[in-house]
Amino acid sequence: MRVAVVGAGITGLSVALHLAEGGAEVAVHERTGVGAAASGVQPGGVRQQWSTPINCLLARESARFYRDVAARLEARTEPRLEPCGYVFIAHSTERRDALAADVALQKKLGIPSQLLEPDDVADLLPGIDVSDVTGASYCAEDGYFDRPQAVVEAFADACRRRGVAIEQSNVTALAARGGVWTIESEALPSTDADAVVVATGYDAPCLLAGAGVDLPIVKEARYLLLSDPIADRLLEPLVVSAERHFAAKHLRSGHVLASDLAARGDPDTGAAVWRSHVKQSVRRYLPVLEYVTYPILVEGFYDVTPDHQPVLGPVDEGLWVAAGFSGHGFMIAPAVGRIVAEALLTGRRDPALDALALDRFARGSLSPELQIV
Repeated sequence: MRVAVVGAGITGLSVALHLAEGGAEVAVHERTGVGAAASGVQPGGVRQQWSTPINCLLARESARFYRDVAARLEARTEPRLEPCGYVFIAHSTERRDALAADVALQKKLGIPSQLLEPDDVADLLPGIDVSDVTGASYCAEDGYFDRPQAVVEAFADACRRRGVAIEQSNVTALAARGGVWTIESEALPSTDADAVVVATGYDAPCLLAGAGVDLPIVKEARYLLLSDPIADRLLEPLVVSAERHFAAKHLRSGHVLASDLAARGDPDTGAAVWRSHVKQSVRRYLPVLEYVTYPILVEGFYDVTPDHQPVLGPVDEGLWVAAGFSGHGFMIAPAVGRIVAEALLTGRRDPALDALALDRFARGSLSPELQIV
């Protein structure tokens, strides 16, 4: 079976690797370079705390893969998943109740998360003002890669070792002709494939519109603030407060990562406001970071669907989509690659393909993911 994968981010490369391991002849078409778009600027988080069963299952499988990723991909750089724990703080009864429901779901699916009381949060985050904290959820297994690009490159290397061709070509059109798909690009002659998997994130709607497919995916900017490297270890867990739209983490590299989760608009005019919000949040909830400054501003983009769940599966005979991950594509890429490859090569349909099918929007069968950061 000949399969063309469009997009050499973490999702496209995972799909390509699993296909090649299953015996397919695979070519990856990438406009710019491996991990050049969203996969190249994401912070490398890997968590299992989600609010929907499908994401919990995908994340649990992917976390197992990532714990052994260096050996699994025979990676030269030996990327390592650093378990640090994720803390999701609640400031209202409603949010605490939602986290409690999430923890109950996660535990049912084998994820070792727990619900914390304010005193527990204070033990975990020394100096925090818990006067408006109603609780938190926590999973010690959640973690991150200090150099996530190394993971993306390891996937690419593993693909090449298994005979996958990674071509630099800007795909401009896809057309079904005589039972095969023709891939047109700017720099290379047209090629044919028995199936095509489009994994181009926020660019997927434009490419697929020419094939008559309407994807409800939009491009949304997100911003991360980074400090200069700090030698002393200041903070271990990754801390998120959705209600205060704030998140922070001290990376193993020494950089402190922080974000105003509500940051939108022009960074030239908004950055000062975002930094101020981070400083105010830190002063109250993470005083150990009070004197950290954030000279580096990084812009990245989410590919967002109305329910913050990806479109995964066939959208025409032999034409597949894996896009719209709303910021959590890296976290679940190993499971997504396995599911798409199995379906194409063996016909096995994982339940995720029904839950995340494109027609769910027309059917009104949505299960929104609420744990989006």
